[in-house]
Amino acid sequence: MTTRTGSARYEGLGKDGKGWVSTQSGVLKDQRYGFGTRFDDEPGTNPEELIAAAHASCFTMALSFALARAGHAEGTLETTANVSLEKDGDGFTITASALHLTAKVPGISPEDLAQIAEGAKANCPVSKVLTANISLTHELSAV
Repeated sequence: MTTRTGSARYEGLGKDGKGWVSTQSGVLKDQRYGFGTRFDDEPGTNPEELIAAAHASCFTMALSFALARAGHAEGTLETTANVSLEKDGDGFTITASALHLTAKVPGISPEDLAQIAEGAKANCPVSKVLTANISLTHELSAV
């Protein structure tokens, strides 16, 4: 089993709060996020953008391995994921992740690419986590 870690800190509450997100690898270190980066055009990132990047990269890697298993030796794959965040009562819900693939794979038919890509979409770990059971533990530290 492999475990990777991401962390977030948020100071202040609601729209006035400011957050920072980091990854275990250090690729993201105290990257700013908050209301303005999520709903306005302030510099920084947001959860939906991070999910989109994770989904696009996971699917593309899964497809690459599936194509190799199918006997294809070379190619270029480019994927964009558009993650939709919609108002849902008093909150918001991520309602979709739309993947768009541009593939250059010599010798593959459109039908074979479609079949292999659908398998990669269904089986990449990020596709699976988007419907996964999510656990939570918590503690309250002294103020």
